[in-house]
Amino acid sequence: MKLRPTASFILASVALLASAGAQEAPRRPHILGVSHAAFYVTDMAKARAFYEGLFGFQSPFSIPRRDPKEQLVWIKINDHQTIELFPASEVAPDADRLYHIALEVDDAEAMRVYLKSKGVAVPEKTSVGKIGNKNYFVKDPNGNTVEIVEYLADGWTMREKGKFMSDQRVSVHMPHVGVMVGQLDASMKFYGEILGFAEIWRGGAGKILSWVNMRVPDGTDYIEFMLYNKAPTRDTLLTKHHICLEVPDIVKASEILQSRPLPEGCKPPDALKTGVNGKRQINYYDPDGTRVEIMEPKTFDGNPVPPSKAPPPEPLPPYVPEGALKKAAASTKT
Repeated sequence: MKLRPTASFILASVALLASAGAQEAPRRPHILGVSHAAFYVTDMAKARAFYEGLFGFQSPFSIPRRDPKEQLVWIKINDHQTIELFPASEVAPDADRLYHIALEVDDAEAMRVYLKSKGVAVPEKTSVGKIGNKNYFVKDPNGNTVEIVEYLADGWTMREKGKFMSDQRVSVHMPHVGVMVGQLDASMKFYGEILGFAEIWRGGAGKILSWVNMRVPDGTDYIEFMLYNKAPTRDTLLTKHHICLEVPDIVKASEILQSRPLPEGCKPPDALKTGVNGKRQINYYDPDGTRVEIMEPKTFDGNPVPPSKAPPPEPLPPYVPEGALKKAAASTKT
């Protein structure tokens, strides 16, 4: 006699198959924080005088570029965060100074598989860069280059753990990096829905929303969306694309910085002010004009500033600087 499956058996089978399918779906690995920001500089000696001489950071290592007289230099903030300085000869003179931002993950290959499952364009494999870390690049919806990096135990980053961190550093943490965003909804989907970032604040200096802060899912660092409603000029890019250095006391930090010589080619820093976010801050500018925001972690009076309710600007196409990159993609691997 042929037995007919019961309804309960069918339901259990469907549930089992659904469960198996869910288990097969790639899971997002942990995103621990902002690893680094990379900038092109026209004069490496002046740039190093700014980041090392003025701010008191040290360089743990560097690697030569195609021109033996040039190097890619790492400026160490802490054991997990750096600033990468690339020779500007690798790009057109009018190109943007920001090359890329980078996120530290605990499993770069798992992140590659996960991003691919979400429709993000990724390389065919996860490579190991010249300094011994797993890394690759993706693009966000606004055309910003985002590096995914996993620090390997035998890589140069972990090799220098606990070293090259002078007590002369004006800051020991880079809480955020700022990137231009013309497509807020698409960026919220990429960073929020796909990467798991959480919005922690939004602000506006006028009637239109100016900033949205998105925090990594497994740490405290965040990316600051710098919104715009018209195509930015190159000067605008220099100030909007920025890094932030956290200091516990802005007055003390200002006194330390003022006691040190400002490198040749740097424009004077802005006056100390309280930002729209209620935090005291000073803006410095490297010899190429890239902004470095020095900021306290808390508001000046201890009271949180409510998020802005201003509407975002109308979406604009991703901004592509007029200066096309002259370098080959292979030369960018680190």
